[in-house]
Amino acid sequence: MVRRIVTFTLMAALAATPAPGVVVSESFAASATAGDKHDKVNINTATAKELQALDGVGHTVAERIVHYREEHGPFKRAEDLRKVEGIGAALWERDRERIVVQ
Repeated sequence: MVRRIVTFTLMAALAATPAPGVVVSESFAASATAGDKHDKVNINTATAKELQALDGVGHTVAERIVHYREEHGPFKRAEDLRKVEGIGAALWERDRERIVVQ
């Protein structure tokens, strides 16, 4: 009798557990719909929070970008972002396709 209860409990637990592919698919779908990591970012109008969507841009660097823009006026070219302290070659290369100036 005990053996049947254990077997039944184990089978019920396995049946209730979603298949690994289902979990991965749901996670992928949720991250794909978020979209913020793939959208273009206009560095002349983006807020500090919006700038943080760029890969490698945290709160401090985002604030520096906004401050630079306020002090020097709008960016003329996307490459001008490199003039901001904290924007190095690696960060620029990671994000260059997403950075726009309008």
